[in-house]
Amino acid sequence: QVQLVESGGGLVEAGGSLTLTCAASGSIDSFNAMGWYRQAPGKERELVAAIFRRGPTNYADSVKGRFTISSDNAYNAVYLQMNVLKPEDTAVYYCNARSYTRVEYWGRGTQVTVSS
Repeated sequence: QVQLVESGGGLVEAGGSLTLTCAASGSIDSFNAMGWYRQAPGKERELVAAIFRRGPTNYADSVKGRFTISSDNAYNAVYLQMNVLKPEDTAVYYCNARSYTRVEYWGRGTQVTVSS
């Protein structure tokens, strides 16, 4: 049983920073990628950043240079450091894990609100 639990969301002023944490448990060895997605009201869920087990990362253009994804070596946790936050970053942020067999797992999400 895979469980992903997000934490670290909250309310921050524009220009501020937050760090999200995703704690993973269960069949972690089956993961080949983990990432963060977000969904704003009335919009589709979108990829924010991903990190692959062998190290490469991928970012949405809208967050490049501001957000950094990282993980511990065992994939027990994935972090999203968010700097220079903008009101348009306001969304529910979801942790995602994908196995080598392309099975997707999701956390319940954490709210990030950026005030102008």
